[in-house]
Amino acid sequence: MGPRRQGKQVTVWRLGDVQPLLLIHPPVAKACEPPAGIARLAGALRNAGIACRVLDANLEGQLHLLAQQPATSDTWTIRAVKNRAAHLATLRSSAAYRSPARHTRAVSDLNRLLAVAGQSCGATIGLADYQQEGWSPLSSRDLLAAAAHPEHNPFFPWFSQCLPELLAGVGVVGLSLNYLSQALCTFAILGFIRRQAPATMIVLGGGLVTSWLRRPGWRNPFGALIDHLVAGPGEAALLDLCGTAPGPRPALPDYGALPLDDYLAPGRILPYSTAGGCYWNHCTFCPERAEGSVYQPLPVEQALDELHALCASHRPALVHLLDNAVSPALLRGLVDRPLGVPWYGFARIDAQLADPDFCRALRRSGCVMLKLGLESGDQGVLDRLHKGIDLSTAARALASLRGAGIAVYGYLLFGTPAEDEAAARRTLEFVARHGDTIDYLNIALFNLPIGDRTAVAYATEPFYAGDLSLYTGFRHPQGWERQRVRQFLSREFTRHPAVAKILRRDPPLFTSNHAPLFAVAGLRCPTECS
Repeated sequence: MGPRRQGKQVTVWRLGDVQPLLLIHPPVAKACEPPAGIARLAGALRNAGIACRVLDANLEGQLHLLAQQPATSDTWTIRAVKNRAAHLATLRSSAAYRSPARHTRAVSDLNRLLAVAGQSCGATIGLADYQQEGWSPLSSRDLLAAAAHPEHNPFFPWFSQCLPELLAGVGVVGLSLNYLSQALCTFAILGFIRRQAPATMIVLGGGLVTSWLRRPGWRNPFGALIDHLVAGPGEAALLDLCGTAPGPRPALPDYGALPLDDYLAPGRILPYSTAGGCYWNHCTFCPERAEGSVYQPLPVEQALDELHALCASHRPALVHLLDNAVSPALLRGLVDRPLGVPWYGFARIDAQLADPDFCRALRRSGCVMLKLGLESGDQGVLDRLHKGIDLSTAARALASLRGAGIAVYGYLLFGTPAEDEAAARRTLEFVARHGDTIDYLNIALFNLPIGDRTAVAYATEPFYAGDLSLYTGFRHPQGWERQRVRQFLSREFTRHPAVAKILRRDPPLFTSNHAPLFAVAGLRCPTECS
């Protein structure tokens, strides 16, 4: 017995009536590791005795498009077609991460094939992004248009063939929408499902949906299309819709039904989250705070038990810790109970990471790279943002990590209300002074979250067109406006020899997802073998 749609009401099942669920990870995102969200949902459902099917439509949809014969016949495309099988094999081979020129060529050519595949639909598809002419993922009207016309989506020939069989006998379909690059394709798939199986209950969750639901003044424009929108972790919501409780023991993420050996990486990368929210949670302008996210960690011993069990089951080549910041306690736990495989993740700069002995122990535990949110090289800016970072400690941490052989992926944020041009130049000076300890850099412009409680202190204005934007424009209190910030970054910051050297190392398109693979292969960066 499936769900019975009565206007906007859906009858909750009894456990014995539950049909299988279908969980979908939609295009487009980086297809180098299995989707953690639907794996965790699948684990919770199966632990409660509920059957489910999983579909990584992102990976399988991209592979389908890559296999097609393109209509364009320019030299680049002809070359990419000729070498596409070899390029896919390259990205799945550790040799590519010891010969970065091969990696760059493979990524570039495969990205070209996706771009060509989307042209007939007015779409620009890449290995890490998706845009479609005339439609914005920030507009509910455009998303609903994508749902009303799924045939206009370049993935339609693929999902219109594979979904009918997967939908057979299914009572609930859950989709995990995390990034703007997935939004238009997600709604195209939703529209097809609603057309193909109108009685099926549709549940939509994921990081982007969570941000929508926690936006001030949110009103749901999708009620006629989607039965339930879920904020935060979706396990309890799905189990509740099925009329059942969690299983008798903690549920491990279930990666077993995903094509683990088909992802664009040399071996299996296992993504795993030990906590929701951020344990620091003091940073000014943080989207997590604006959305009211609460830090919810697993006990360290439970997290380590689960990680060891998953590594024993799946034998990954790399573990990706997804936490906003891996807690100091978990870092110590990983030192005491090494996973036996390389791993990486985000961490906060603190005195523990400034200890050379601890960093060496961390490296022995398997840590090959840490992503660090430095944000600024000006102490005043860091203090006004309540980052809790001391620059002298940061300098020692960078040196200690470098000495231990752990790569650093640094994150900088320019244009905050706490910064002016002089402070931005002090960030440049800090990076230049410590450039030999920073392997990679992510440079971002500040966006003011709509729900931030300090936004009222600034004169705000529309930032992006569309009713689903999560950010608002603002007048910088010191006149350090976005155009001036962009000019500084393009004309001065990125052209500094020390910074340019770091930026040239970034793996194209896959960036921080592929960077640790170069560390595993024994390279600091792609340019070392170029």
